[in-house]
Amino acid sequence: MTYPNLIPVLPEIFMAIMILVLLMVDAFTRESQKGLNLAITLITLVGCFVLQRYVDHGVTQLTFNNMFILDNLATGTKLFTYLFSFVTVLYIKRYVSDKKFQTGEFYAIFLFSVLGMMVMISADNMLVLYVGLELFSLALYGLIALQRDQVKATEAAMKYFILGALASGILLYGISFIYGATGGYLQLEDIIRAMLTHGSANQALLSFGLVFIVAGLVFKLGLVPFHMWVPDVYEGSPLAVTTIIGSLTKIAAVVFLIRFLIGGLVILNPAWSVMLLILAGLSLFFGNIIAIAQTNIKRLLGYSTISHMGFVALGFVTVNVAGISATLFYVITYSLTALAGFGVLTMLSKGDFECEKLEDLKGLSKTHPVYAAILMLVMFSMAGIPPLVGFYAKFKILTALVASGFIATAVFAVIMSLIGAFYYIRVVKIMYFDEPVKTLEVADTCVLTRSVLLVNAILLLVIGVLPSTVMMYCTQLITG
Repeated sequence: MTYPNLIPVLPEIFMAIMILVLLMVDAFTRESQKGLNLAITLITLVGCFVLQRYVDHGVTQLTFNNMFILDNLATGTKLFTYLFSFVTVLYIKRYVSDKKFQTGEFYAIFLFSVLGMMVMISADNMLVLYVGLELFSLALYGLIALQRDQVKATEAAMKYFILGALASGILLYGISFIYGATGGYLQLEDIIRAMLTHGSANQALLSFGLVFIVAGLVFKLGLVPFHMWVPDVYEGSPLAVTTIIGSLTKIAAVVFLIRFLIGGLVILNPAWSVMLLILAGLSLFFGNIIAIAQTNIKRLLGYSTISHMGFVALGFVTVNVAGISATLFYVITYSLTALAGFGVLTMLSKGDFECEKLEDLKGLSKTHPVYAAILMLVMFSMAGIPPLVGFYAKFKILTALVASGFIATAVFAVIMSLIGAFYYIRVVKIMYFDEPVKTLEVADTCVLTRSVLLVNAILLLVIGVLPSTVMMYCTQLITG
């Protein structure tokens, strides 16, 4: 009997074991010792990061009958995900404690969602991709609904669950069409070979399958018209969960699309690139226009996310290394930017108070000038104002579009960015030119958390001024 090589999956195995340890410790510790749950979570993420570096041998590794792949793309994006997960936990730890969450349950479900992301990132088989997606999604449903006494949270979880289940069913239906059209293949490389051999004979099946798969995939990105869940989930979820959904999940979602569309269905790119082009245009338009009317900052950031994911989809439309590399750079830097923004909001949410309305930020520069400055950097970066990193990320996507001949699309994207700048600058105006309505207390006085938040904000400027290192690394992940 041949046993699979477990070296490439050591980080995932370690995380699964540590989740069980966390649940056991939580079951046998008193309320006063619940700080152990946080410590175990942070140790788990650091351990996974170290193990990921250890198992990276610079060559592509396959295991479990080639269904699990560890290549440069998987290794690099996993390292970013572990790092951002660590930062996320630092930002939300005080919020989780203040809101009286069951910390053992919360952090265990959170780690399950991270484990799902790792499976999505390393899957080289359509069914394994689907399993990773479901593990990730089910954990998020649980996190959103964990605050049982909040009607909004329960409503958001139900809406996300029902629409997510529908999207998963559509995706699975599309996979079954591809499976039948290619002669019974689920492995991504086998699908490409089968399409090259006899794809034209089953063109109708392939087309149907592609439509269902794209519909299922873009739901996870939150593109129009599959965006209905995004603003409601952002608003209804506790701020700690919104932080996870709004920043941490985006990298895995983009790698998921790269595996599916570039890794398995690249031959059908003339069809799916047109679909993505239309959906991206709609997302840029409706995301930016509707965000202008929002008074809840979480809902505003939800519509902002829809427009940003429109930019991400435009990178896929180019179907070349420059465009996909720019997309990866965009989503990594967007996650970094969103983390800083949500970090400030969680810092300003203390006890039963949640900083979620625009009026809560009035006069923030007078009461908390450092947090106002960080949030200003976040808003300017999301608006694409130089020299912040958001400008360079958008610039690289636009450059790739122009180089591929999508000049009109690039012009449209620039116009939509200018419209989007309005509501970002409005947040800055509220913080710097309005009088404070109330004096917000800072929830987390931890020196480490504050230092990490400051470094996070500084990186938005540093990477924007000197982006070449990160950009070259993203290109290496795509080409390697």
